[in-house]
Amino acid sequence: MNSILRAENLCKNYPLPKGSLRVFENLNFELEKGGFVAVMGSSGVGKTTLLNLLGILDRPTHGKIFLEGEDVFSKAEKEKALIRNTKIGFIFQFYHLLPEFTALENVSFPLLIKGIEKAEAKKKALQLLKDVYLEEKAPMRPAQLSGGEQQRVAIARALINDPMLLLADEPTGNLDWRTGKMILNLIRDLHQKKDLSSIIVTHNEKVAQFCQKIYIMENGQLKLLSSQ
Repeated sequence: MNSILRAENLCKNYPLPKGSLRVFENLNFELEKGGFVAVMGSSGVGKTTLLNLLGILDRPTHGKIFLEGEDVFSKAEKEKALIRNTKIGFIFQFYHLLPEFTALENVSFPLLIKGIEKAEAKKKALQLLKDVYLEEKAPMRPAQLSGGEQQRVAIARALINDPMLLLADEPTGNLDWRTGKMILNLIRDLHQKKDLSSIIVTHNEKVAQFCQKIYIMENGQLKLLSSQ
């Protein structure tokens, strides 16, 4: 398998006033390059915790995560931040758009932080808004957009740094199913168009059916449920 992401013997504990809460232990997972997979499971089972570890937003208690064969948690904080910002795109259930910024400004913001010239950042952001069929909404602020439109802006922002890995946490959880289906089709199309490797975390079986492989998280382990 040509693997892009690999988790080995992952363990995550959270300290409690007395003892600790173990979310999972000795969890193993591998994502092949170009893979489009869903991780299912009931609420509170640890799906988001796993996604946060894979996206280097949190650190495992034990275990290793390899991205392109490199042990990411062996690196300094600055290096991890660089990997997170340049190689990984995140889509969340709640869009986390900056309310005072326009759609165009929200999408271009990560490039401006990197020091890219404003004109170049704007040009690239506009193209991504075109990719998500929102070019005409570029000057509008989040409050002027529907939930589905806000999520499409968030998708464009997730892709602005040309990531190789796309991580989506309940990307349709805040939307009606008709809008959610449109968002999932868009994510799947962009996954193929931009040669991504993608993981969608969801509790919804209908969402998971859009993916090539479906894993279920139970008792702290991932089990392959189906594969197309």
